[in-house]
Amino acid sequence: MTSATERPLLFLDVDGPLIPFGSSSCYPQTVAADSSRFPDQGNPLLKRLDPGLGSRLMALGCRLVWATTWMEEANEAVSPRIGLPRLPVVEWPTPCADEGPRGLHWKTRHLVEWADGRPFIWVDDEISAIDRLWVDASHPGASLLHRVDPTKGLVDADFSALADWLRSAMLRRAPH
Repeated sequence: MTSATERPLLFLDVDGPLIPFGSSSCYPQTVAADSSRFPDQGNPLLKRLDPGLGSRLMALGCRLVWATTWMEEANEAVSPRIGLPRLPVVEWPTPCADEGPRGLHWKTRHLVEWADGRPFIWVDDEISAIDRLWVDASHPGASLLHRVDPTKGLVDADFSALADWLRSAMLRRAPH
């Protein structure tokens, strides 16, 4: 079981939250200036990564975990561009027909299993009300399923929401 001092997990998706899908004119090419250090590796969308995201994510004080179809490639292509260390990666099992109720995201059950009762945040652009209901009914620990606008990616308001939830969750877990 979890201790009162254990840091919450933060499950992090790449496409949408870190690499926004909006018009390319909306995003400064912040990494492009250092393209020799970070070539696009055949994916021009990597230039949309904000190099300041890593320090902001680390400042939340969570245990960061990749929860993306990028799998280990997130450590190779994304982490160095945004200043993150190598992170643990959720390994996705082969999908099966009985993954839960209709509309439940295919990641949801696996993230709850990975969390194993620990408090967690899941940052993704595909979270729905069904995912929230299922997690509330299936996960004994505190959780925040935070949907990010995929056209904008993680923005100040998202970081404020995450920090607010973390403060609240820590207060609930503090010994009285």
